[in-house]
Amino acid sequence: MGKAFAGARLRRLREERGLSQAATARLVELSPSYLNQLEHDARPLTVPVLLRLTEAFGVEAGYFAPPDSARLTAELRETLGEEIAAGRVTPGDLDELAARLPAVASLLTELSRSRRAVAEQLAVLAGDRGPAAETLTPHEQVREFFYRRKNYLHELDTAAEELAATIRPRRGRVRSVLAERLADAHGVRTATGGEQLHRYDPHDRVLHLSDRLRPGQQAFRMATQLAYLEHDPLLSELAAEDGPEGSTAWSLTRIGLANYFAAALVLPYTAFHAEAEAARYDIEHLADHFGVGYETVCHRLSTLQRPGLRGVPFSFVRVDRAGNVSKRQSATDFHFSRTGGTCPLWNVYEAFASPGRVHVQVASMPDGRRYLWTARAVTRSPGGWGRPGKTFAIGLGCELRHAARLVYSTGLDLADPSAATPIGLGCKVCERPACPQRAAPAIGLPLAVDERTSTFVPYPVRTGDHEHWRSRAGAPRVEDR
Repeated sequence: MGKAFAGARLRRLREERGLSQAATARLVELSPSYLNQLEHDARPLTVPVLLRLTEAFGVEAGYFAPPDSARLTAELRETLGEEIAAGRVTPGDLDELAARLPAVASLLTELSRSRRAVAEQLAVLAGDRGPAAETLTPHEQVREFFYRRKNYLHELDTAAEELAATIRPRRGRVRSVLAERLADAHGVRTATGGEQLHRYDPHDRVLHLSDRLRPGQQAFRMATQLAYLEHDPLLSELAAEDGPEGSTAWSLTRIGLANYFAAALVLPYTAFHAEAEAARYDIEHLADHFGVGYETVCHRLSTLQRPGLRGVPFSFVRVDRAGNVSKRQSATDFHFSRTGGTCPLWNVYEAFASPGRVHVQVASMPDGRRYLWTARAVTRSPGGWGRPGKTFAIGLGCELRHAARLVYSTGLDLADPSAATPIGLGCKVCERPACPQRAAPAIGLPLAVDERTSTFVPYPVRTGDHEHWRSRAGAPRVEDR
């Protein structure tokens, strides 16, 4: 095990409590000079000292764990790509910032986005209708809301499980139990019919459900309505943490929170976690066992991060044939790029070729981290000849160190790095110069432009520049992986 340094987190915790170094040293029974060395990463954090700190400050040991900075580093490279290209900062500088001062790195990315948003607004006011600046849409703000919380909302999850313990939604009786709760506790009756998938009439207190919805989908929308009826103040309070009340992002966040509650009600945490562990996270088994859809199970699996009862930390993604990401949630720090699309070598795109089949892929990221990804295409039809439907690929992945807990790892050689498919976060931030599928040049890498030659690689990098760039960035060499 490598040495653990936690100077920045220790210093921030001490300052938040309003303690001096001398007072903190007395509190944890250390010399002031020793504490000073800890805060400046001159000494590693030992187990005895870690136990003293957690007891003195009342925090979990995980607070001092080294941050998983891959996602934050990628965000820095995206938002500061122009600064890297201009030589003002190096990728190595950003790696160190993300690892040692993650709070400062996050603030820097937020400030950079705000600066670009202001620049866009000024350009519009001045009549410049050039390319749009990189700013978050309301839907992207909602994604970030859940992403920053590792896709787990403890208050909402436990509230849903408490209600499930009261009404006991068992397979075969989920819809009837939810209908009884709506009627008995809120005077709301359910009816089927109509063009919309669902519509709630607060005046007549009727929840209209489309008869085209499958039983599991109807149950999900009934559970969503219960979220609004039983926990409306909590939904508003949580949504207001990231956006002003009444804004589009706030309203969309409330919808996302209500959907989260619905999944936690139909698939109560403890029971779902136990079955997932027993079935080795077999998605199709869980869908059949609980009577819900494949996508619903994948989404719920990405939320199993309750302290003391954690499941495998998954990343969840839904993409269409064009590569547009319509959903992305993660209990890990896997970074989904906002620029340059997603990687075409990712198995989520292979899933479109054979809908209904679960595709499995061991994928390697440029920084050497490996993941086990499952992907399956799902299709939804509105019913009727000639009416366009929806087809998505649903991806669910975890770091390879968790792969043995999944049924999908059976028969795979998880120990062989060469068996992994090399993928990236997106072409503009990917560090793989020799990828023949690259759709855009990487930010910060100088191109080898020569009118007398052509190469199989679409964006060749000047000889020697890539290794120099990687050495400055601190990226692992092939032989180290």
